Amino acid sequence: MDGIQHRIVKVNGINMHIAEKGQGPVILFLHGFPELWYSWRHQITALASLGYRAVAPDLRGFGDTDARPEVTSYTCFHVIGDLVGLIDTVAPSDEKVFVVGHDWGALMAWFLCLFRPDRVKALVNLSVVFNPFGSNDNLIEALRAYYGDNYYMCRFQKPGEIEAEFAQIGTETVIKEFFTFWTRDRIFLPKGKGFGRPPNTPIALPSWLSEEDVKYFTTKFDKKGFTGAMNYYRNINL
Repeated sequence: MDGIQHRIVKVNGINMHIAEKGQGPVILFLHGFPELWYSWRHQITALASLGYRAVAPDLRGFGDTDARPEVTSYTCFHVIGDLVGLIDTVAPSDEKVFVVGHDWGALMAWFLCLFRPDRVKALVNLSVVFNPFGSNDNLIEALRAYYGDNYYMCRFQKPGEIEAEFAQIGTETVIKEFFTFWTRDRIFLPKGKGFGRPPNTPIALPSWLSEEDVKYFTTKFDKKGFTGAMNYYRNINL
């Protein structure tokens, strides 16, 4: 795909898949949920053409990167450990890297700046808004009290439950629903009702998302499952 190279690197005790292209200063792209390195495919090619080395991993639990079975193996400390190991692999020890994050990737990019500012040159973050709940020690319960049990982060908490519902809905439909979700409201997933559409309702894709793109995400999540990705949400309080 446009000369993008793929390899597996050993970081922080796991095997991490990365996609990379170009030579020069490193730009690290960190994806969110339910995404993969693939979300950055256009940016990788564009920035590589401008003289940068663009690197995008599948984060822990996603795509072709290892997914540890323990729920507690997905705290920010685990993921930041992975990223520090990755930076050490792709950049000299005296070099800072540019970091671009989206969603969970944005949150982890922020933690990376907090814990290892010596390795970050600049930060660009997307889609993570100001936290209205302040320093609440139990964010999930705050969200539950504010939005109710059907708020998606609350629905993700019980291991196996939402995975079973997603399996019934079908991975392709889940991917399309999340990527085309467009409303002023929050994401609510009432138990047994999926995303609220009648069964077999066609989902129109936007111009920037092709059936081929959906197929790539679907294939990877069919293989890996959603559990690793969900475990990020299950560690929010930690």
